[in-house]
Amino acid sequence: MTAIAGMNFSIDAWDPGYGSSMEAEELGRSQAEVELDVEVPEAEWAPIDPSPVPAPEAVLFVDGVRRIDARVWIDDPAGTNSASIGICASYAAGVVCCCEGQAHVVGTDVRRGLFTVAPRADDIVTPAGIYTAHRAAAKEDKPLPVVLSSALQEQLALAEEETAVKARTAGHARDDLLVVDGPLRGRAHLDRAVGFIKSHQTTYLPGELNALVGSLGAHQRTPVFLMGTTWVRHSWYLRLPSAGGPPWSGVVRVEAAPHLGREQVAELANVTQSVLGRFASVAYKDSRAPQNLYPIAGLERDLRHRLGDQQFVYRALRLAAAR
Repeated sequence: MTAIAGMNFSIDAWDPGYGSSMEAEELGRSQAEVELDVEVPEAEWAPIDPSPVPAPEAVLFVDGVRRIDARVWIDDPAGTNSASIGICASYAAGVVCCCEGQAHVVGTDVRRGLFTVAPRADDIVTPAGIYTAHRAAAKEDKPLPVVLSSALQEQLALAEEETAVKARTAGHARDDLLVVDGPLRGRAHLDRAVGFIKSHQTTYLPGELNALVGSLGAHQRTPVFLMGTTWVRHSWYLRLPSAGGPPWSGVVRVEAAPHLGREQVAELANVTQSVLGRFASVAYKDSRAPQNLYPIAGLERDLRHRLGDQQFVYRALRLAAAR
C-alpha cells in the first residue's frame, strides 16, 4: 500500500497483459438470482475459518489452452465470388495430478480445428496435422469473431472434460478432488468437481455481503450460496494466501454442482479451503499470483509446448492452401 498526497492506493499484481484479477472497468451487478440461505441464514453471514477435514488422496487440476494459428477465407463453391472467414486454431487439454507430495501430468489431448460458419467447410490436411472442420451458426446479435471464438471454446471445454474422465478412469486415486480451471458449466455432472474462477467481472452478492468478501482473511471463505443465470450452480468466495494488495487480492470464486445437498456442498467448500491454498503462487514466480495456482501454471506451459511451433504450423497451413 502506498500513500501519495493523502490518497491510499494499491497496485494489482497481475501482468497487465492478462487484464486484472478484478476487472473494475467492466464490473457490474449481476442479474443472477441468488439464494443466500443455503449454508447459513443470510443474517448470520460471516467469514468462515478453515475446519479440519480429511484431505483427498489426490487433487486433479484440469486446464486447457488455445491458440489462433491463422485466419482463413473459405470460398463459396457455388462460384458467387463470395467467401466466409474462419479461424484455424490449435488447442489442448490436460490433467495434472498432485499426490504423495509430487505433481505429474496424467493426461493430455492436443487438437487442431477449423471454425467457420461456411456450410460446406471441410477438414484441412497439413503437414502439422488435420484441422477438423467445426461449423458454427451465424447469429444476428453477435459479431462473427465472437461466434467463432465461442465455438472454439466449446470444443476446448469438451476436450477438457474428456481428458478429465480418462484420467479418472485410469484409477489413479479413489478419493480425489477435481479442480476445473474456469466455470463448471457443462461439467457439473462430474463427481467431486469444482470450478475455479480466478478473475471477477461481475458481483453476485448484495452490497453489504459483497463487502464481506473483501474482508476475508487468508484461507477464509464466505458461506455457500446458490446462483442462477443461464444455468444454476452453488458458489462461494475464498481468499488464497497473498502478500497484501487490493481488497480482493487473492480472492477466487469456486463453483459446485447445483444438485448437491447442503451438507455435501458445505463439506466440499471446506475441502477447497484446506487444499487450494497450498498451491497458491507467489508474485516473483507468476504474474497472476496468487490465483494462478502452481499446478495450473505448470500445466499451461506444458500444453503450450505441445501445441507446436506456431511458425511451423502457419507455414504448413500456407502450403495446404497453395495446393
